[in-house]
Amino acid sequence: MRRRQRSVGATLMILFFLAIIGGAVYLANSPMFERNAPVIEAPEALYWNLKEPIKIRLKDESGIRRYRVVLNDGTSDFTVLDESAAAPEKEVSLAVVLPRAGWNRRTTEATMRIEATDASNWNLLKGNSAVKTVHIRIDAVRPSAFVLANSYSITQGGSALVVFSATDANLKEVGIHTSFGKVFKAEPFYKPGYYAALIAWPVPQKSFRAWVEATDLAGNRTKAHIPLYIERYPYRRSNIPLKDRFLNGKVADLASQFDETANVENPLERFRIINEEIRAKNEKLIHDLGSKISDQLIRRWSVKPFRPLKNATRVASFGDHRYYYYKGKRVSESYHLGVDLASVKMAQIRASNPGRVVYAGYNGIYGNMPMIDHGLGLYTIYGHCSSIDVKEGDDVMRGDPIAKTGNTGLALGDHLHFGIVVQGVEVRPKEWMDANWIKLNVTNIFQKARKMIDRRSE
Repeated sequence: MRRRQRSVGATLMILFFLAIIGGAVYLANSPMFERNAPVIEAPEALYWNLKEPIKIRLKDESGIRRYRVVLNDGTSDFTVLDESAAAPEKEVSLAVVLPRAGWNRRTTEATMRIEATDASNWNLLKGNSAVKTVHIRIDAVRPSAFVLANSYSITQGGSALVVFSATDANLKEVGIHTSFGKVFKAEPFYKPGYYAALIAWPVPQKSFRAWVEATDLAGNRTKAHIPLYIERYPYRRSNIPLKDRFLNGKVADLASQFDETANVENPLERFRIINEEIRAKNEKLIHDLGSKISDQLIRRWSVKPFRPLKNATRVASFGDHRYYYYKGKRVSESYHLGVDLASVKMAQIRASNPGRVVYAGYNGIYGNMPMIDHGLGLYTIYGHCSSIDVKEGDDVMRGDPIAKTGNTGLALGDHLHFGIVVQGVEVRPKEWMDANWIKLNVTNIFQKARKMIDRRSE
């Protein structure tokens, strides 16, 4: 009997200890006792202009219970944040600002110490802690930016050239910003600290304003207005009736090539999809390719007038706003962003200026389409070709054959759709086909800028 009692007691004792061990294991692995230190999201080093707050983020699965941020200007410590949370949160965003008094504004170096403790019960209920030190370089001086020379005017749908200087010990980026949100990249020009950029005014935009903007690593920013005379242009509005022969012929043939229209039976809906959705897709390819610009310094850049098709007649103008109607009802619209040229069937198209072929293939409504990069963000496209004589990556020289005219894509007769693109924006080919316009707006501007740069360097 006693032996049985001792056996039962031993069993109960074992069960008791197993329960204690199990409970300890459970608690050790429960969220209440998590052992991961808080994550402090902040760079190892940064630039600070003393104006904009320094952003910090703290993260922890059990929540942030306490945090402290201390700035040191090389001489003194300044506790700028010291908080304890009654209800810990898993993510905490902090904004560190300059102390109101005592900070040495002449210092160029500082440090920031960030301390964070979570709400875990680990470490005898003290929680897990993390510390991070950030090295700060102080830069409160804005970059210098100055427009040296620019085209006198810009026309709606047209282009202009801007040459400017931008300097800063910690310069991050420079560019030309516009009132419609487009930022034109600038290419280093002639000597260090100077830049050049072609800019453009898209046809659909009713107004235009542009300025140089230079930003340094600390976030200091300088803007310099570009004094351009603004010329609006009354582009043509065309009302085009759609014929059944066109809808059931050319459009139906094109529709069979695209996934977007594969199961669309309505001829008008097929046309709308091709004219709007597929057009947008094809134009995006052109815009993406045409937005690339070199970051290498150029000393000189020039072009001759673009005349890709000998003895050609213009059959459609740039900038036409086309509205398409069927039996008196408007069904679609689009802009014609090139000039259509025609001569003889399958006429030879030649390069007017040196460049590199960045695309040579089929591009939807544009059909077979070579695209050439001429430098400084200037590109040319050649649409509806019957054949292409170059391939992607080829370097072409003035006079080289590049393609033959045709009617591939959304085209009825044999012709060339010739387009010019400035950093992803289609512009008026008429300007770049005019020797006098190029002289006044490009050649003379570069000459004036080089003279000013040389004088400033003396």
